[in-house]
Amino acid sequence: MKIGLYFGTFNPIHVGHLIIANHMAEYTDLDEIWLVVSPQNPFKQKATLLADYHRYRMVEMATENYSKIKPSKIEFNLPKPSFTINTLTYLSEAYPQHQFNLIMGADNLNSFNKWKNYEFILENYQLYVYPRLISTPENKGLAQHPSVHFISAPVIEISATQIRQAIADQREVKPLLPYKVWSYIDEMNFYKSKK
Repeated sequence: MKIGLYFGTFNPIHVGHLIIANHMAEYTDLDEIWLVVSPQNPFKQKATLLADYHRYRMVEMATENYSKIKPSKIEFNLPKPSFTINTLTYLSEAYPQHQFNLIMGADNLNSFNKWKNYEFILENYQLYVYPRLISTPENKGLAQHPSVHFISAPVIEISATQIRQAIADQREVKPLLPYKVWSYIDEMNFYKSKK
């Protein structure tokens, strides 16, 4: 199977993430999309970042009705900090029957040449790039690379940062979150204190 890996802190997962993941599952040659929840960096304690378990649980709840979108906590057990190349190498060895590919926003492509072992990633994996509200990729060389595929997915500019701030400000965020995720956040009183 061709698996698309969509990495994120998902703090929290929101409808924008699901729209992109579903578009990749339905309108590309990818068979499944794995939402890879990035672990908390032990050296960068972020007050607003929920514990790994809670963020993974929300991704589980958000994807339970999507047969082609799966939650993944694969990075929780890998050495920190998590470098994408290490995760790709681990997955390729653990699941040789699958072909893994990266899903990223156009903004990430601009700085992709700063990623660890980015040349190796380009030689061995495909990149599926969705649009962001930014100017054309400055990195023309990468944009022309045969491993880079631009996907005309909807432009989604929903930000988890804005959602957390809105919750802290006691604003309504239900339309931006899968209902079960909203209920979980509300029940657990997540993001309600201003930090």
